[in-house]
Amino acid sequence: MADASEEANQIEKLYEFGERLNEAKDKSQSVKDYEGIIDATKTSLKAKQLAAQLIPRFFKFFPNLSSRALNAHFDLIEEEDLAVRVQAIRGLPLFCKDTKEYISKIVDILGQLLTAEEFVERDAVHKALMSVMRQDVKESLTALFKHIWNVEDPSQDDTIRDKVLCFIRDKVFPLKAELLRPQEEMERHITDLIKKSLGDVTGAEFRMFMDFLKGLNIFGEKVPPERLKELIGIIEGQADLDAQFDVLDADHIDRLISCLFMAIPFFVRGASGSKFLNYINKHILPVFDKLPEERKLDLLKGLAEISPYTTPQDSRQILPSIVQLLKRYMPARKTGEETNFTYVECLLFSFHHLAHKAPNATNSLCGYKIVTGQPSDRLGEDFSEYYKEFTERLSSVEDLTKATMKKLTQGMAEHNKAMAAAKTDEEKDNIKTQKQNTTTGLRTCNNILSMTKPLHSKTPAFIGDKSVNLSWKEAVKPSVPSNATATGVKRPANAANGSNNFATKKGRGTGGMPNQLVNRALEGISYGGRGGGGRGRGRGWGGRGRGRGYW
Repeated sequence: MADASEEANQIEKLYEFGERLNEAKDKSQSVKDYEGIIDATKTSLKAKQLAAQLIPRFFKFFPNLSSRALNAHFDLIEEEDLAVRVQAIRGLPLFCKDTKEYISKIVDILGQLLTAEEFVERDAVHKALMSVMRQDVKESLTALFKHIWNVEDPSQDDTIRDKVLCFIRDKVFPLKAELLRPQEEMERHITDLIKKSLGDVTGAEFRMFMDFLKGLNIFGEKVPPERLKELIGIIEGQADLDAQFDVLDADHIDRLISCLFMAIPFFVRGASGSKFLNYINKHILPVFDKLPEERKLDLLKGLAEISPYTTPQDSRQILPSIVQLLKRYMPARKTGEETNFTYVECLLFSFHHLAHKAPNATNSLCGYKIVTGQPSDRLGEDFSEYYKEFTERLSSVEDLTKATMKKLTQGMAEHNKAMAAAKTDEEKDNIKTQKQNTTTGLRTCNNILSMTKPLHSKTPAFIGDKSVNLSWKEAVKPSVPSNATATGVKRPANAANGSNNFATKKGRGTGGMPNQLVNRALEGISYGGRGGGGRGRGRGWGGRGRGRGYW
């Protein structure tokens, strides 16, 4: 370790080198001075700090010394002394300012330094990265995303990858309007970078990337549905719709249902959901009973939400499966088995919207007499037994629904009494949750009765509008001010994710167990698969051994 006088001498020499280089008209002739600065990286701590400022400042004038200068500077980044490291990091963007060919290398190093534990060092890395990004955003982003792509590289550190993802999420995405210029070219470039990164991502990472892509102008609200094909294709790829379905592959089921919900907003905007529907109809609905219990409701909710946006052809193809499930969950007579009212609500809603687009398909499925003038009407065939059976099931589920509504109403009265007597905030919160569950249960029952009533006619008018609002969605309230959220999918406050699974056993009469019924109503199942874990396809949606579940 140099003593004070030696250190002072080193600092003085460095200042002399720097002053001569500043004053020199042809700096490239002052090779000895620059070499003296590089050599100072092997001396005292104060000299190293000053050298960390001077090396990048004059770097562009000495291309023949570039490798030596860079290696010396990189050594400073690995110094034990924090002040030296921070100064060296702050100098990295200067290497790229006039020598663009070093951008990729500098960004690669800064990406690795994102794992720094000291706040001041990490802050310096963030600022240096943003500085380089503003110099050449295209080259910088490409270099940064390489830390995400190289998942098969055994030398690739998972920690670095995670830190890079966080940096992109927290620092780059919020500044997309500033950084992505020219807009269309750069939005296309980052879209391509993201698509290249999706081969091995967790569910949370995929969601993050999709949320960002949705925010780009090239996929904005005003673009035609054809433009959305690209995003739907990305989601379909992540859902593995070309893979052979295995009902025991919980990870694939989680991923598929989650992707279905992610795609619904694009179906609403006019994109085609045919590939999802065909896959579900062909592979999943035939083995519906074998699905994990917590995923059955998720799937039915997804089908209900997509059903208003299906094509007539898709509707005709999936209707037989929906009718089959309706018969499964609307028994013709009281059997003592459990009736899952939310399943019935989902299936009836899907049935109405699908049948609205392909009405005569119900003639051979339910025995209706709907005339469209097409051979598919099959009016010359006798399906009266189907009609009798289907309407018997409708009547049976109506009786059970009305009885359940009585119990729920009784339960609501008891909740109100309990709320008045509650003394602690915890008690009040619990009762409030139960009241919300009961309210949603009543909404489910009302929806069922609204949808079964028109189905008794031999020529029913299928509901194809927005007159029925699914129980887990808030209805639009015209009285809400325009600056408030008037529409959306605000979920009940009961379970972790707000889904319900409103089921009850068929009982005799209307008496008995109102509290038990209400407490069981709307038990939480993850909405759209957003609570599932598991892994698959290499790292899968749980993340390379990182133990993260989807969402």
